[in-house]
Amino acid sequence: MIQSVNFPISSYCIKPYGSWDALGEKLRALGLDGIEGIVDPDDLDAAFPASLLAGYHMVFYPDWLDFYRHSEPELLRKFGSWEMIGKVYRGTRPEDLMRQFKDDLAFGLSMHTPYTVFHVSDVSLEEGYTYRWLHTNREVLDGAIEFINELLRGVEPTFDFLVENQWWPGFTFLDPAETEYLLSGIEYPRTGIMLDTGHLMNTNPKLRTQAEGVGYILDRIRAHGELKDRVWGMHFHQSLSGEYVRRHTGRLPEDFPDDYFEAFFREYPHIESIDRHRPWTDPKCVRLLDEIRPRYLTHELSSAPGRPLLTAVRRQLNTIRKGAAQV
Repeated sequence: MIQSVNFPISSYCIKPYGSWDALGEKLRALGLDGIEGIVDPDDLDAAFPASLLAGYHMVFYPDWLDFYRHSEPELLRKFGSWEMIGKVYRGTRPEDLMRQFKDDLAFGLSMHTPYTVFHVSDVSLEEGYTYRWLHTNREVLDGAIEFINELLRGVEPTFDFLVENQWWPGFTFLDPAETEYLLSGIEYPRTGIMLDTGHLMNTNPKLRTQAEGVGYILDRIRAHGELKDRVWGMHFHQSLSGEYVRRHTGRLPEDFPDDYFEAFFREYPHIESIDRHRPWTDPKCVRLLDEIRPRYLTHELSSAPGRPLLTAVRRQLNTIRKGAAQV
């Protein structure tokens, strides 16, 4: 099993660690193989060594389907002008979006990544508050299948392509029929699932404890029958945000900014309060690893002042060890 931690390939983000070599030493001391990297296109660090890349998370736009479908009325309603649309998407045409993803994939492949991760979801800023969806799961799945097949057309199958679940419209890992529909629609032969445990917990605001979360995730895994064998990777973390969701969703704040970027930065902590990316502290979480036995395990944890990333990783690793010792 390849183990990693989520980390941007960014000059700014590596500064607190001194160098990539220094970060690599710390990760090896924890028993990890490297990072699951994601590129910051405005701050890509050319000094990043390919040897530290254990996996690659592709660029993503939370709200992309209307742009890809070139739905002008919806785009103008959400962004206000084509000038703003161009700033957000670094272009104004669907092919501009595809070009970014192809360039991003090419970078990951140049680093010899064993796998890539692709978000299959769509959510606008307003939906992040209202929870009233503008698109159905099937609409998002159809768009994603079309996009992915174009993205991977002609690409040599030298890596695993993993679709990641969200709690937004798209791939949620709640309905086995929808999971089968997505996987069967993608033509790339090495397609599997990156099961994000925290995102799956976010689909059930009634969860109160980590133990309940483990039981809920196990139920969804087992409901998938043989499809569970397509879960090749796990983003491992826990998220118990039901109380927050009940209090802070269902409506758009009255003072929500009209400017897209102001609204985006206003909403960011709101999304972090829903999708918490906290380390598992209940040893029962090891049951999830025993059920799946993933090829790839990413400790996808949040970091902030007072919550250092490697401290969170160490805490989760200790929890897994405790759980393994109790089996």
